[in-house]
Amino acid sequence: MEYVILIIVLAVLAVGTGGWLLFVRPRRGRTLQAPSAQPPVSPATQATTTPAPDAEAESSAAPETAAAATGVFEIERPPPSAGRLVRLRARLARSQSSLGSALLNLLSRDRLDDDTWDEIEEVLITADVGVVPARLMVDELRTKVKVMGTRSPDEVRGLLKAELVAQLGEDIDRSLHTSPHNGVPAVVLMVGVNGTGKTTTCGKLARALIGDGYTVLLGAADTFRAAAADQLQTWGQRVGAETVRADREGADPASVAFEAVSEGTEKGVDVVVIDTAGRLHTKVGLMDELGKVKRVVEKKAVVDEVLLVLDATTGQNGLRQARVFAEVVDVTGIVLTKLDGTAKGGIVIAVQRELGVPVKLVGLGEGPDDLAPFDPSAFVDAILG
Repeated sequence: MEYVILIIVLAVLAVGTGGWLLFVRPRRGRTLQAPSAQPPVSPATQATTTPAPDAEAESSAAPETAAAATGVFEIERPPPSAGRLVRLRARLARSQSSLGSALLNLLSRDRLDDDTWDEIEEVLITADVGVVPARLMVDELRTKVKVMGTRSPDEVRGLLKAELVAQLGEDIDRSLHTSPHNGVPAVVLMVGVNGTGKTTTCGKLARALIGDGYTVLLGAADTFRAAAADQLQTWGQRVGAETVRADREGADPASVAFEAVSEGTEKGVDVVVIDTAGRLHTKVGLMDELGKVKRVVEKKAVVDEVLLVLDATTGQNGLRQARVFAEVVDVTGIVLTKLDGTAKGGIVIAVQRELGVPVKLVGLGEGPDDLAPFDPSAFVDAILG
């Protein structure tokens, strides 16, 4: 009897222990993690660590490297901007050589009659030079050819190069005004419509300036797209430039721009580069807001450069955009992006003639150092091959 009772007790204990173990065993496939400690959010105008982008932002500005994903960057030393257009000339020539070869072939004909001159004018117009500049160039070339008489290939090439360089304006001041004024940094305001590569151009310009020995601070005044601020901050981190940005989407762009200049002044940097929101040139309210950004910044410092970023592949449509921007803010220079793609080289002549301001920078690729100061002579050499 005692043995029977002992067996029953042991059985009960075994069943109870097993059930308890089943109850407390953790489920597979799930790990509990302590919440990561987040740094406190700084004020709207203070540079912050890049927040984790949402799905939409991630698709448009996904980190290119593991360093971008973690926010840890090894500071790069960009090369100086001098001579970049010459180094990138082969890339430019690949997309522009058809213009040069067509003009050279036409001018080298034994007989230049009215039909040939009409063809030359048509080639220029097709290359986005514009109707009026094309006619002026044809008239000039026609006069010079009559004076020269015989034309060897070298003479034709020299003749055409001289005319193209004259149309581009070799003596125009294309320098960027980036010298600080009595302790106040130079201010560069970047404007343009959506999709022209404005934020990327800000980042590339910061690299070029740092490569030339300047200290730079970036202002993310495009507050309507969180991805734009993230992208700009990533560009800055790579070269050691701080970024002033808002702590929320949709903040007042003018206040962010103002605080960027204020912080740049306090930290004694040489140049503040401000990225603005892309806006359609047909939207009056947005264009007025751009004017407000400039006026607010001017309460703190002189705006030395207002650079209008144009997509070179849009051709004559880009000129319509340029006219409206020039009416709202005093544009001091043009940045032509995507000039290495399907763009027609004549757009450089057309946009300068339309606005009366020089093309100062050109984008010739997607690499970080593919933004180059515009050099008319090197540009024409690339066109003519």
